[in-house]
Order: sequence, then C-alpha cells, then structure tokens
Amino acid sequence: QVQLVESGGGSVQAGGALRLSCAASGYTAYMGWFRQAPGKEREGVAVVLGFGSTTYADSVKGRFTISRDMGKNTVYLQMNSLKPEDTAMYYCAAKGHGGSLSLRPDEYYYWGQGTQVTVSS
Repeated sequence: QVQLVESGGGSVQAGGALRLSCAASGYTAYMGWFRQAPGKEREGVAVVLGFGSTTYADSVKGRFTISRDMGKNTVYLQMNSLKPEDTAMYYCAAKGHGGSLSLRPDEYYYWGQGTQVTVSS
C-alpha cells in the first residue's frame, strides 16, 4: 500500500502560479495529477512515468509542468498562467508497472486526499 500526501494548493488570481507537491511512501511507476471541479467528473491533468515520459491534458499544455524527484518519491505540478477554469480539487494518484501513460482516473489505484486550488478572475 502506498500513501500519497499532497500539498501546495491555495488561492491565486488569474495569471498567477502555484506549485503542487505529492510525497509518496513508496515507489510507483506512474504518478500523476488529476482534478475535480464541483459538479464535474474527475479528469486527468498530467502523468509522468519514472522520471521521463509525460502526458498532459490539452487544456493545460504549455501552462503546467509535471516533474518528479525519484530520490524523494515526490511528484510536482508547476502551474503557470492559471485560469479560473483551473479551479478544482487536485488529487495526486499513482499506479504500478503495466498499463499505459494514461490520464484515465479509473486506471489509478493509489490516491491522495486532495488539495484545493482556487483561481479568481
């Protein structure tokens, strides 16, 4: 069992930046960030495999960057040029080897408790 603990959420004005962190209690091949806004389904934001391959949702490409510190079992999400539509609860998730670099939430079985990101206009 792997525990995930997120931090770094908060409130920011449109155009601002935030950095989310997720510390894992053990190694998992895939780690990523997902988000869920009120009344909407959870959606994938960005995922990293090991310390290399990444994938992003179209809505965040060019604005968000996922990175990973393998030594610390920590994944980060640098969010720049934030928009009000980025407002959501952000969750860290992970899964082991096998499968693909996917943004589908149902493929991940370790989840953090979430951290709120609020972007005001």
